[in-house]
Amino acid sequence: MIDRLWDFSDPAASEERFREAADDDTHPAHVRAVMATQLARALGIQGRGAQALAVLDGVVSADSPSGDPERDVAEVRARVAIERGRILAATDRRAEAVPELTRGVREAALAASPFLVLDALHMLALNDAGHEEEWAAEGFDVLDGSRDPRVLRWGVALHNNLGWTMHDSGRAEAALTQFEEAVEAADRYGTAEQQHVARWSVARCLRTLGRTDEALELQRELARARPDDPYVQAELAALTGEEPTIEA
Repeated sequence: MIDRLWDFSDPAASEERFREAADDDTHPAHVRAVMATQLARALGIQGRGAQALAVLDGVVSADSPSGDPERDVAEVRARVAIERGRILAATDRRAEAVPELTRGVREAALAASPFLVLDALHMLALNDAGHEEEWAAEGFDVLDGSRDPRVLRWGVALHNNLGWTMHDSGRAEAALTQFEEAVEAADRYGTAEQQHVARWSVARCLRTLGRTDEALELQRELARARPDDPYVQAELAALTGEEPTIEA
């Protein structure tokens, strides 16, 4: 249900759908609480962090029905912690975000939800400076135990994000391996957007490594598919010496 209601390219419309679902009394209390956490996420994406945190506070303050299974209760706690951490991280409050996301990992494990465990771990790998590789490694362990394509899709983000951590710390060879793993995961389980971004990252890393002919070939391939992509065009310009990249 969550995937059906989300449109990350239009968070305002997603907000309205999740608000309606969270207020729908025909849904069980657990489902309404889950919908409210996604309402908070939609608000956060729109830069309305204070409102988003208030929604999450409302979920926490609401009493869970005594008959709710423990897994359902743990799922709601996990989602609240993850979304709170996501919002805090987006507003440069990473020191506050990390304990929330760590709590999200624990609660997601209690809820027996590998998908949510990986969501929390990938956020930790992005925001817990100095521990990125440790959190990513935990994520890879979770992936190794799953056969669910929706869960395995997290491999795209984990490998891509770890690749950028390595790239930006001067380890481009190791980064390339991660970017190539992201391409493999994207081709098997990811979306068209993830496949595109993963290949762009490979090409960008090839440029760092001085393998410009390979990088140019790959960027031209991406440009044929998406001629208006500004990041692809910026890389083509950098590789042909026409103008600085977006990063410059």
